[in-house]
Amino acid sequence: MGACFLIFWSVCYFIVAGKTVPMNNVRSKLHHIYTSQIGVHEATGHNDGPEVEKYLRYTHLGPGNSWCAAFVNWSLHEAGLKNPGNAWAPALFPKKRLVAGLPQPGDIFGIYFTNLKRIGHCGFVESWDGTWCTTVEGNTTNPIRAGPGEGVYRKKRLVKTIYQVSNWVDNH
Repeated sequence: MGACFLIFWSVCYFIVAGKTVPMNNVRSKLHHIYTSQIGVHEATGHNDGPEVEKYLRYTHLGPGNSWCAAFVNWSLHEAGLKNPGNAWAPALFPKKRLVAGLPQPGDIFGIYFTNLKRIGHCGFVESWDGTWCTTVEGNTTNPIRAGPGEGVYRKKRLVKTIYQVSNWVDNH
């Protein structure tokens, strides 16, 4: 069953910037992992809950810590990919991994926070059309209903709000 799913996704195509970009097997596996987490949410709205704590444990942190980068690192690990193994979002953007061209599904986006003077939030790119990008990210608000409940959600963001994109799938 799992092999059939991977074969299915390995022949799937994504529309990115008006171009058809095939996903390789590793990107397909990573995509399956992070999208399978959509709908995970915090238990009390305080960076806690079984799934959230699983991501945090992977990065050697406990409940109550910010977890967007922990979610990304856990997902990369589950796909068998190297990763920083910590919940420090800037660690996901070393110079050698930065994407200069068109981001692909499974690449990681980072948002710069001026008050922090660093990248303070990250997640996965699903699609990118030059104006908008679709993302899957943890420790974020539900884009459909207002109210408490941080979780893993698919969101649509303006590309101009993205500070950097990195590639942890392809060898560098």
